[in-house]
Amino acid sequence: MTDTPIPPDTATVGSEVPYGPTPRRRWQPVRALWEWAKSMATALLLFFAVRSFLVEAFKIPSGSMEGTLLVGDFLLVNKLVYGAEVPFTGARLPAVSAPARGDVIVFEWPEDPTKDFVKRVVGLPGDTLGMVDGVLQRNGQTLREGYTSHTEPGSDPAGEEFAWQRRYLVRRARSDVAYHPSRNNWGPIVVPSRHLFVLGDNRDNSLDSRYWGFVPDSMVKGRPMMVYFSYVPDSAKTVPFLTNVRWQRLGTRVR
Repeated sequence: MTDTPIPPDTATVGSEVPYGPTPRRRWQPVRALWEWAKSMATALLLFFAVRSFLVEAFKIPSGSMEGTLLVGDFLLVNKLVYGAEVPFTGARLPAVSAPARGDVIVFEWPEDPTKDFVKRVVGLPGDTLGMVDGVLQRNGQTLREGYTSHTEPGSDPAGEEFAWQRRYLVRRARSDVAYHPSRNNWGPIVVPSRHLFVLGDNRDNSLDSRYWGFVPDSMVKGRPMMVYFSYVPDSAKTVPFLTNVRWQRLGTRVR
């Protein structure tokens, strides 16, 4: 009797012939996608944690701090130093230190908290401030501020936008109606509790506390540490951030 050959595509009893991909191979793409999703979620959580509590990037859009910060500067801001705000709670972490006179700070603009401003602290709670011919006076002493600049020394605009200062005048015996403050001549006024008085270093081109009042300390977001990137804005070029880089400013500490 001769053996009958078994066709190649016919299975013998007890044998297993795979049909389609094995379960392990079938789930490999899903597992790879899951691992990628977990990595991305971890990276995003880490990014938001760093941005919320440690460091955040800001761009300088105006020349109000010219001399110290330039239009086109990008800053790394330390948010932990003054106590970072916990998102969606209104609570703040314990502060490492409080804002001091001379600190450059980033804060929410009291007139519109969706906008962030960068100015220099010149007055703390209880300080008496005034200005005579563009020269700042604090607690009876004339200050020498080497970081300031004056681009319009011949002008001194006045208007009702300064009228808010009347409520904080030191000499209450003087009629508030007779008080006519201007950009370069105002005060003396007293900084209230839990508030700061801030000015731009470019004193003739800065929308600051002279115009809209004090900054609540709860609106302070952090202190700039350094300039990590800078370029000269130029509307004539399509990519000035690539061609107009200020290489000498990269890594500059903010003082």
